[in-house]
Amino acid sequence: MTRILYFSIACASMLYANEINLGTIDVEETIEQEVVKDIHGEDIKSADVAEALFKQSPSISLKRRSGIANDIVVRGQVKDNIAITIDGAKVCGACPNRMDPPISHVLANNIDYIEINQGPFDVEDFGALSAGVKVHTIKPTQEIHGDLNLNVGSWGYQKGSFSLSGGSSNLRFLLSGSTEVGGQYEDGNGDDFVGQIDKNIQAGAIPASAQYQDRYKDMDAYNKDTVMAKLFWDITDNQELRLSYTANRSDDILYPSSKMDAIYDDSDILNAEYIARDLSDYSKELTIQLYKTEVEHPMSTQYRKSSAMMGFEMTHALTTDMQGAKIKNSFEIDNHIITAGIDYSLRNWDGGYYKNGTPLPEAKFHSIYDVDTTNYALFLKDSIKFDKLLVDVALRYDDTEVTSQNSKQQANDYNQLNGYITTTYNANASTKYFVGAGKSSRVPDAKELYWMGSMGNPVGTPNLDETINYELDIGVEKQYESGMIKAKIFYSIVQDYIAYNASNTKMMMENKVTWNAYENVDATVYGIELSGTYMATDSLYFDYGLAYQVGEKDTPLTGQQGTNMPDIAPLKFNGAINYEYDESLNLRAELVASDSWSDFDSENGEQELDSYAILNLKASKSFAQGFELTVGIDNLLDEEYAVSNTYKDLILLTVPGNEVMLLNEPGRYFYANLRYRF
Repeated sequence: MTRILYFSIACASMLYANEINLGTIDVEETIEQEVVKDIHGEDIKSADVAEALFKQSPSISLKRRSGIANDIVVRGQVKDNIAITIDGAKVCGACPNRMDPPISHVLANNIDYIEINQGPFDVEDFGALSAGVKVHTIKPTQEIHGDLNLNVGSWGYQKGSFSLSGGSSNLRFLLSGSTEVGGQYEDGNGDDFVGQIDKNIQAGAIPASAQYQDRYKDMDAYNKDTVMAKLFWDITDNQELRLSYTANRSDDILYPSSKMDAIYDDSDILNAEYIARDLSDYSKELTIQLYKTEVEHPMSTQYRKSSAMMGFEMTHALTTDMQGAKIKNSFEIDNHIITAGIDYSLRNWDGGYYKNGTPLPEAKFHSIYDVDTTNYALFLKDSIKFDKLLVDVALRYDDTEVTSQNSKQQANDYNQLNGYITTTYNANASTKYFVGAGKSSRVPDAKELYWMGSMGNPVGTPNLDETINYELDIGVEKQYESGMIKAKIFYSIVQDYIAYNASNTKMMMENKVTWNAYENVDATVYGIELSGTYMATDSLYFDYGLAYQVGEKDTPLTGQQGTNMPDIAPLKFNGAINYEYDESLNLRAELVASDSWSDFDSENGEQELDSYAILNLKASKSFAQGFELTVGIDNLLDEEYAVSNTYKDLILLTVPGNEVMLLNEPGRYFYANLRYRF
């Protein structure tokens, strides 16, 4: 169904902070940290941040679930093994099936830049086991600036977005909004969501009841509206108050490889931050932050033939909210920059099953029974600057309690001291070396501990241990007159990794045992990453990167024989040729390629995926006063391929004894964006 989107600007207060010139952001990329600066300015194909990161960073893989709201994998780690914050606020999805991962609650058009901190080198955020992804959204400016985008693409994609910012010397405002709709994309074989499901039904991989009912087969894949408002107030010359609110409203999101689709997915993010500078010799910068995030996510079978065949709809409705506070203070002593802080967060997660809108009986209703995860933490960092050497030392102590309102489910207490030491040696003006060693941890979430299936069967394992990561990273960065190259290797010993055991689930269904689905296992993950740029001429330059990881469990899971870790993507390469002509015309050709999946966790649902090489083209032209036109083609050769494997930790469509349904990526996609800035 194609809808005509209209976008009107009813007030004179709309602006885009920082003029969308992300190249001028004052954030330096280091050997251990990757900074993605062009999410907003460059990736205008859609609002999906996960897809944008996948295209731009070789170390990030994509877990495809739909046309939007997809998830990311960093160094083979997913879910709670990655700590994601939006302007310092931690956001969690409500869906245990990862239909609404944290990264999906911020849109590309609202992002200024993203920091990707790989490894256990983040003590400020709770649960940064193997990576921390810090999303920074656009900020208000004093000058009046505005930005208006109208975007169209294949398969009925239409989007309108705006931002407006301005104010005085001590008070600045920002307002941004967007609305978009996307149809069911077609893969390289020309199959949309309905077509992909049909192929799997014909192959006997999934039941016919998984198909959409005839009246819903032409539905759009999703509808999404957002608004973000910010107020920055300079109370005095050295004190600032920052207030922000973000609302995301998504409706009718189709997940073709799942049993259910999301009726809606709503999130609200409220953030308040007080910053005081130069209060004393022992307080160069004091920051106090309070935030609250809420997510509501009901998913249902109402669009599928299963509901018509059984005569009723099943709905799994969940909510989660996170409230948090952080106080940190930084000061300098001699060659030390010391930061000390207190971190607090409380996450509540609750969900239940409904039949035709009526709750199931108490014994089968609660999927996640009003679970609280409460964390208190202290952290301390010391950055020590010598002549050519920078040494960073950090510690974090966590005290965490996970409790369920179901008195039959045990409470769990976790305490852990984590930290790291890193050294960066500036050998000369063009060469840097990096060595870092650290320890980090994350506790099991409510799904892994307590999740109950709709038949009252326990899926979670209530006595799981927390996961601990011991890691060593080594890197080098070399600057040349015409470019730069950066190389990193890492070796990670993961203690008590939380793995999904499909053999346990199968035996539970056959009433052979009563084991739960998750268990701890020790593992090893290691890999290499390479990236760089080369300036051929003043107008022509190249950027490139590749990443390769290997992951092995120390021992097989209970009842299994294999030791391959899940979610370990094969060798991936990102490369691009860029041409700039007269500062008004920019041309880009990019290649995203991957080796085939030859090592995968087959006993737990993963399958062999073919290699692929995707060519994307884009051109941007500035003209008139403030106008810019961008046109592009993704997957120029219309290749049929998949990037996301089918680990059974996600509930995907399948028939017992057969492979899980694999969801292909979009085929050839045309898009155009018209932007006006002032």
